[in-house]
Amino acid sequence: MSDGIEITINGNFAHVKTTGKLTKESYQEFAPLLDEQIKTNGKLRLLFEMHDFHGWTIGGMWEDMKFDIQHWRDIEKLAIVGESNWEKGMASICKPFTSAKIKYFDHSVLDEAKSWIAAD
Repeated sequence: MSDGIEITINGNFAHVKTTGKLTKESYQEFAPLLDEQIKTNGKLRLLFEMHDFHGWTIGGMWEDMKFDIQHWRDIEKLAIVGESNWEKGMASICKPFTSAKIKYFDHSVLDEAKSWIAAD
């Protein structure tokens, strides 16, 4: 399991907060919840918030790639909120794996990220 993961889902909006490393078990915990929301509500708007984030284990990276491929068209918008330059780079790295609109936000402007993800 990851060091910490918290998921809030409301309709087509999902907010995933994570700390530490994402593992295979992390994805087994939250991916089914997102799968169900996609089946129920269609395309998701996803806010992915990282604090003291240390990346993925090998198993976590594999699960992430599988999730991205499976849901290539199911994420409408992705706001990535982080604390470091390498996390900012994730917005560019993610683009080939999704049709979503993607934007990075520094953790100091979390409210701006929430407004962007909610806007049409």
